[in-house]
Amino acid sequence: MADAFQNARLASVLALGDDSLILGQRLGEWCGHAPTVELDLSIANFGLDLIGQAQLFLDHAGQLEGEGRDGDALAFRRDVYDFRNCLMVEQPNGDFGQTIVRQWLFSTWQRMLFEAMTGLKDERLAEISAKAVKEVAYHERVASDWVIRLGDGTDNSHARVVEGLAWNWRFVDELFVVDPAERPVIDAGLAVDRSVLRPAWDAAIDSVLAEAGLDRPGLARGVTGGRIGRHSEHLGHILSEMQFLQRAYPGASW
Repeated sequence: MADAFQNARLASVLALGDDSLILGQRLGEWCGHAPTVELDLSIANFGLDLIGQAQLFLDHAGQLEGEGRDGDALAFRRDVYDFRNCLMVEQPNGDFGQTIVRQWLFSTWQRMLFEAMTGLKDERLAEISAKAVKEVAYHERVASDWVIRLGDGTDNSHARVVEGLAWNWRFVDELFVVDPAERPVIDAGLAVDRSVLRPAWDAAIDSVLAEAGLDRPGLARGVTGGRIGRHSEHLGHILSEMQFLQRAYPGASW
């Protein structure tokens, strides 16, 4: 029983780090390619914020694991099936509309999650969350402003945001799924019950959609699996680039 509890606790912390790590990598792909210089800097800074969060979460996961692995080892020397990020963050960027919709949906959820995590009994997770919530609240604000601007803009910008919503919406449900194995960890005050965040998240999303003149996408079958290591082919491509140096030259440092 103790092993099952510790494994579930470790998986929940890995998921936090992996979400931020993989989305940070995705956002880094926009560097030098965003529509404006201001957006180029903003998106790059979002990515840096997320990578910083990932370092803290993964370092903590390494300590919980107790096998001598730090955040770098967990980032660069795990195989794809060992990653616990949600499927939304590993999806291709698409155009700017698709990227900004993903950021808005995810950052709104991440902000609510981190707010709830500030009350956890795991003091280190609470500390990390208290710092990170300020960053992701800014990500949410910028992304939602752009969703409103594009949705209420030209026919072209409106259509692109609609397409971005349709692409990303099938990955929303996974954000709120709780594995039964995680229940004891939640009951112990060491993780947040993500399912209870859904009503507030829905309300926040609907408020922005109304202001942007957008409708919720039609009901679609939710796609899950990332939390248990069942990923899309896209994650493998991210890792092949991200992990190349450590795979080619194990233990390299500078």
